[in-house]
Amino acid sequence: MYKLKLTDTAIEGLQKFNHAEQQMISKKLRYLSDNFDALKSGKKVTELKGTDYKHYRFVIARRIRAIFEVKDEEVVLLVLKIGRRKDVYG
Repeated sequence: MYKLKLTDTAIEGLQKFNHAEQQMISKKLRYLSDNFDALKSGKKVTELKGTDYKHYRFVIARRIRAIFEVKDEEVVLLVLKIGRRKDVYG
């Protein structure tokens, strides 16, 4: 099990969603932290190319993504961004 931390940017992104979406995103992020090792071998979690760090994309819903970093020494998932698919990569 990984500890889950959100950056200020991720919190701002989360607050842009309505209450129901926020609850669903929170639930999916908790699921990610509990099951990261199993999920990273599937299609929902993908390592991003072209980064110096271990950045990953997590598909929360059809149009919602979270970008996060794995800090192995602390066993932490640091969520960097949460947003709609068209906005999260920029």
